[in-house]
Amino acid sequence: MAVNKNALIRYKTIDKCLQNHFRQWTLNDLIEAVSDALYEYEAKDVDVSKRTVQLDLQMMRSDKLGYNAPIEVYDRKYYRYADEDYSITNSPISNQDLSKLSEAVSFLKQFQGFSHFSELGSMVQKLEDHVYTQKTHEKSLIDFEKNDNLKGLVFLDQLYQFILKKQAIEMTYKSFKARQESTFVFHPYLLKEFRNRWFVIGKRKSNEGIMNLALDRIIAVKKSDKPFIADNDFDSEAYYKNAIGVSVSPSLKPETVVLYVHHKQAPYILTKPFHHTQKEIARDNYGVTIALEVQLNFELEKEILGLGEGIKVVAPERLKRAIKERLYDAVDVYETEINDKNLRTISKRLEYKGFGILNHVYTKRDIRKLKAKLEAYIKHHNEQAFGMREVLLKMPELKDILFNKNFKKLIKTINKEAFLTKAIYFDKSPQDNWYVSWHQDVPINVLEKIETKGFTSWTNKKGVIGVRPPEDISKNTFAMRIHLDDTTVKNGALKVIPGSHQKRLTDEEIKLITTNSIPFVSELGAGGVQLLKPLLLHASSASKVQRRRRVLHLEFSSIELPNGLQYAEREDL
Repeated sequence: MAVNKNALIRYKTIDKCLQNHFRQWTLNDLIEAVSDALYEYEAKDVDVSKRTVQLDLQMMRSDKLGYNAPIEVYDRKYYRYADEDYSITNSPISNQDLSKLSEAVSFLKQFQGFSHFSELGSMVQKLEDHVYTQKTHEKSLIDFEKNDNLKGLVFLDQLYQFILKKQAIEMTYKSFKARQESTFVFHPYLLKEFRNRWFVIGKRKSNEGIMNLALDRIIAVKKSDKPFIADNDFDSEAYYKNAIGVSVSPSLKPETVVLYVHHKQAPYILTKPFHHTQKEIARDNYGVTIALEVQLNFELEKEILGLGEGIKVVAPERLKRAIKERLYDAVDVYETEINDKNLRTISKRLEYKGFGILNHVYTKRDIRKLKAKLEAYIKHHNEQAFGMREVLLKMPELKDILFNKNFKKLIKTINKEAFLTKAIYFDKSPQDNWYVSWHQDVPINVLEKIETKGFTSWTNKKGVIGVRPPEDISKNTFAMRIHLDDTTVKNGALKVIPGSHQKRLTDEEIKLITTNSIPFVSELGAGGVQLLKPLLLHASSASKVQRRRRVLHLEFSSIELPNGLQYAEREDL
């Protein structure tokens, strides 16, 4: 049975309505939805009668079109699918439609080989293979690349119609970087596929540039009442001529990109070029050198990184640096894996030796972010760089980087009840050459914290000030020093006396122990952490090499008094 275009639009609209189980659909609701859909497609009012929709429902229930839709009426007035997962789009193709498709395939195959129809090759093969599998019920003979779980494909036909009719749309969109979705008017010009992912290209405003939006991040699309803004200067072929993928900067000129490809990977690149401008410029026993004329963008980097060690950027220099940095960051992700055995070992070492060192807790990328944020804050607020207290109160955005998976696992292993009591940022500049002599850090026993006028960092102590803390405080308190720069013995690395944290020492005892002991020098790379118990003897020597040494110093405690008060340091975070 032949089905006209309007009937197909009505069937698809009714199907979408009945798939929406969050609303009850009366016959009048369905008539209204069908009328709106026909107006969208035809751009004019189309009279839809009650009998027309009733016959549509009857046709969809029958097997005349192969639908056999399980449409049922409940509460004597509402329509729905008995099977919540049903859709006519999942129905098998009828024999009549298969015959029509076979005829269409045969007709299209006559044009294969003609230059004007060169792009139809894969389409014809897909159709032919689909018709074959439907007729014979056998496995497909061609396995085309597809991603059945890719989101946003439901918007393809809708967006195509909007572009075809030059209509503005109201889009609800949420990018990967956005915390919340946003709704705006968009003027679509083109649908583009890249690496099995779809994008809609267009503008938000007439005075803004061309932008691409991924279909898998679209939440909703509907026609806008705003007039469509055309861009007569937009030529898709010219726009993407000098770029790989969809990321294009119209004002950016293409550059000569020179790549050296190892001989094992060379055949793949030569037979499937990165770009239409690719050409071979040299060859030796180890590989081939190729050149492209393209813009430097994310997709180009992705293509290069996809070949791993099989490719090397020769030029330009900034692309080489970018690829090297991303490869280093990739290795760093593996370097920062911390297993449970290492965590248990460092926890025991902290308990018995009073200190512990764990390298590669933070990636180099994390450290770069931390330093950039700290530098920006200090510059903007004219803050004292050395010994900046309350750093996490002033810069709460640092928590997202600091409190990563490794950090949480480490704190949980040491003490599940620990809470943060202090955070200080230390910055020893290359011009400074200060050092700290041997000493013990002794936490103050604060029985009660009182808001006091004129005090910003210190809390007022009720009762005796500077009371000696209980001897078991070392078991419930510890510090973590997060190193933002490489720290060596030449750069004033911290020296510690293992096991010296068991009790409070007198000045004479400190002098005797440090004179007759060989200290441990805590050398760490950027991204490593040092753990310290409060009474551990430590010192730092004057720097022999003038390098910057930045450290985030965090302190933790789990001590609770019977009345619910807590021992705390001078700052409460």
